[in-house]
Amino acid sequence: MQDLKAQLIEEFGANNIVEAFGELTVTVTTADIIKSCLALRDLFFFDTLIDLCGVDYLTYGQSDWEADASSSGFGRGREACGGEDRHEKRFAVVYHLLSVSKNYRLRVKAFVDEAQPMIETVTGIWAAADWYEREAFDLMGILFENHTDLRRLLTDYGFVGHPLRKDFPMIGEVEMRYDEALGRVVYEPVSIEPNVNVPRVIRK
Repeated sequence: MQDLKAQLIEEFGANNIVEAFGELTVTVTTADIIKSCLALRDLFFFDTLIDLCGVDYLTYGQSDWEADASSSGFGRGREACGGEDRHEKRFAVVYHLLSVSKNYRLRVKAFVDEAQPMIETVTGIWAAADWYEREAFDLMGILFENHTDLRRLLTDYGFVGHPLRKDFPMIGEVEMRYDEALGRVVYEPVSIEPNVNVPRVIRK
C-alpha cells in the first residue's frame, strides 16, 4: 500500500491523500472528477467501481451527548454537550474503487456545492455507476450531470425531499394509505408525533 500511496501522491499531491485505518482516500475537486477517475482507471488499474454514495456532513463534529464509561464497564454516564460544525462543505460524493489485477482498494471523495450539489457522471468510465448515481440523486439530492437516465430509484413518484439528508424528518413529510372509496392511494400529512431519540441512563 505504501507503493500505491507514493504513486498517488506523485499524481494528486500529498495534501489530497489521507491514510487512515489501513485505507487510502484521495480527495479531488468536482471539476477534476473525470480526469482523476480516468487516471485512476488507466494509470493505476482501478477497473472496478464497487460502490458510490452521497455523504451529508451537516452535523459533522457535533455531539448532543458525551459518554464516559466507568472502569467496570457496566455503567455509562451521559450528559448533554454542545458542538460546532467543523466541516467546510456539506455534501460529498464518495467512490470506492477496486483494482482486480493489483488487488488494491481506494476511496475517492469529491465535495459538491450545497446550494446546487452537482457533479459529472462517471458512467462513461465505470458503467456500474448508473444505479449508484440514481440512488445518490434520489436519497441525497445530488445531481449527476450528463447521466442518461437520472430519475428516482427507491422512493415513490412525486416524492418530496431526500430521505438520507440529515435535516429530513425521521417520521417523513407525508403518509400514504389506500382509500377504498376513492379506489386509489392517497397522501396525507403525517399523523404521528415527532419522536426525539434520547439515550436513557440506566444505573444499577
